[in-house]
Amino acid sequence: MTRTRLGSLLVGLVGSALFATPVAAQPSTTAELINGLNTDLLYVAVPITLLVEVILVYTVLKFKDNDEPEPTRENRRLEVTWTVATAIILLFVGVASYGVLANPDVTYTGAEEIEPAEGDVHVETVAYQWNWRMNYQTSNISELTASDIDTSVVPQAEGIEGPVIVVPAGQDLYFSSTSDDVIHGFSVPELGLKQDAIPGQTNTLKTVAQETGVYQGYCTEYCGVAHSNMYFTVVVVEQGTYDEFVDSQTGSDGGSASLTAPTGLGA
Repeated sequence: MTRTRLGSLLVGLVGSALFATPVAAQPSTTAELINGLNTDLLYVAVPITLLVEVILVYTVLKFKDNDEPEPTRENRRLEVTWTVATAIILLFVGVASYGVLANPDVTYTGAEEIEPAEGDVHVETVAYQWNWRMNYQTSNISELTASDIDTSVVPQAEGIEGPVIVVPAGQDLYFSSTSDDVIHGFSVPELGLKQDAIPGQTNTLKTVAQETGVYQGYCTEYCGVAHSNMYFTVVVVEQGTYDEFVDSQTGSDGGSASLTAPTGLGA
């Protein structure tokens, strides 16, 4: 195989990656964007890795018994080919990455002007050593825990313990994170969510849950001796179930969650 052909093969492999099949449906729009980008980059990285390894093995086998090696002769066509191929790869990686990083469901920049539309949910997550307070900014619910939830309304909460967030699928979700003491980390890996919770500062994530289910969250910053206890749960339910949940928490016969709406972030 000539050098020119090897270069043409590299360009072809990168070109095929540009038209790769998108990944299957994901639990959230954030996870879909991140996992889709990882898959696109993998489609580029794997062929390049295989190509380099093939060339390496070919070279070792062909020249292992060469006792009088000669310098490589100049080949401008090959140099132009790999320069163009590298530029195409970097352009693809840059454009693909920017398209994901600039999406508000990955990098949300409107934390100071959150105005949820009807049906959207905004939850304030306050971390402290060593637990969480889950306060709904769009409902009259604060410090929600699993023991506050009527499992006949939200059966997915059966067997869950500790802090919990119940949200509807198909709506914009905002998670504002802050801390009372040291730096903590709000993370729900399956939903593609990860954000630092910093004292005196509020960081906000935005996403749309696409699949109902129960998702484990935890603190991702080592915050002291009981760091491993800082688990919480996100329960994604259908809109009708969510409406019943809110009514059960805020109605006259509401659940045991506090009926005092949070007065502000970090409160």
